[in-house]
Amino acid sequence: MRSIVIAGGGTAGWMAAAAFARFLPREAWRVVLVESEAIGTVGVGEATIPQIQLFNHHLGLDEDEFLAATQGSIKLGIEFRDWVRPGHAYMHGFGQVGRGLGLAEFHHYWLRAHEAGTAAPFGAYSLNNMAAAAGRFARFEAQGPVPPMPYAFHFDAGLYAAYLRRHAEAGDVVRHEGRIVAVEPGEGGIAALLLDGERRIAGDLFIDCTGFRGLLIGEALGVGYHDWRHWLPCDRALAVPSARVGDPAPYTRATARRAGWQWRIPLQHRTGNGYVYASAHVSDDGAAATLLANLDGEPLGDPRPLAFTTGKREAFWAGNCIALGLSSGFLEPLESTSIHLIQTAVARILAFLPADRPTEADRAEYNRLTHVEYDRIRDFLILHYHANQRVGEPLWDAMRALELPEELARKLDLWRASARLSRRDDELFAEPGWTQVLIGQEILPERHHPLADAPGDRDLAAFLSTVADVARRTAAALPPHGDFLRGLSRAPQMKVSA
Repeated sequence: MRSIVIAGGGTAGWMAAAAFARFLPREAWRVVLVESEAIGTVGVGEATIPQIQLFNHHLGLDEDEFLAATQGSIKLGIEFRDWVRPGHAYMHGFGQVGRGLGLAEFHHYWLRAHEAGTAAPFGAYSLNNMAAAAGRFARFEAQGPVPPMPYAFHFDAGLYAAYLRRHAEAGDVVRHEGRIVAVEPGEGGIAALLLDGERRIAGDLFIDCTGFRGLLIGEALGVGYHDWRHWLPCDRALAVPSARVGDPAPYTRATARRAGWQWRIPLQHRTGNGYVYASAHVSDDGAAATLLANLDGEPLGDPRPLAFTTGKREAFWAGNCIALGLSSGFLEPLESTSIHLIQTAVARILAFLPADRPTEADRAEYNRLTHVEYDRIRDFLILHYHANQRVGEPLWDAMRALELPEELARKLDLWRASARLSRRDDELFAEPGWTQVLIGQEILPERHHPLADAPGDRDLAAFLSTVADVARRTAAALPPHGDFLRGLSRAPQMKVSA
């Protein structure tokens, strides 16, 4: 029997433990998790993207039970307020916007109509955007002209970890309470973890979920860190819950501030809030005052501080140790990718799980794939900051003048020249996400595809009107999101037609 030792609990540790318990044969693998209740967790990852459904489904979790256990709500997208300029807003909704016509994608037809002054806002052609704005949601099967409506979740990260812990321990994961006082080196990297009370936990493969500290990957194995603060200069966050005010909205909100941005994540029992900011441009007291002055409800505590360095590990798998979660890197939660990066890493660990000793070829490919994933998400986040018109504010002025990473610069040049998008290396964010943020941030191309000129003006207007009408009428037919949450135990799938 071989052993996997997970150092640290929290969302990362218990996601890994639950997945290993589900998929690894118990007669061949022993899974151990070490954590200390005296060590707090970061716990700000309360918003997700639709891929979390796959993770929960593969674990065999019941969605209604999961939402009830984690005080969860539905997320249809992210509203960005004031990112272009104060008073401006747009939605990055999940799923498709409009539908293609012939060989050209929808955004080319929209661009033609926009140039002529006859198009509605881009989000008017997205079912997710219209349903989010209306505060409506239901599960349904898409049919006919009605597109799918993918969704994700907001949830209490601490409750999610506790929920997964119950499933993991039911799958024979053994939890040890205690502090790690030393890491015992061995052939191939790490031999064992030494806990308080003179306890020793040996293993074959170690998963580092010790947070920013990186106790195993960084301190014990000496793997360095790529600092990305020259691209993403925010290095502090304050988090505070506030009292629920009305039914939760089915979307996350990210509001730009002078020195960063503020999140709002509505749950069933409270609202999660936080301010991600650059300490070079605002004091901690100033950031706390800004956060507390912009809450929807009464604060339920004092703002909790968090210091971080955006970036990634020089290697994510070294020896017999794999970094997971914050020990592997940190990308601010602007597009809710923190939990997704845990999810993909867990899936990658299972895919690369060594039958005997890990090989250098496996480590190299694992690291390559993870580096690409981090780099491409980083580029998408930089885009939000770079494409701004907040003139006279030092942080935002500097981000407009930023020298961009090569791949992001290539994407923007291609988009500006011909409204084309080029997705590489199976990167996370596909064309619908890029088009919504590019258009939402008012980066418009010089021309659209010539195939979009084929329909006559009246035909183009009729086409766009039909697409917008389907999104509007379908959203209006859905029940309020609050009613869905109140009826979780009896929420059947709806059949929806436009």
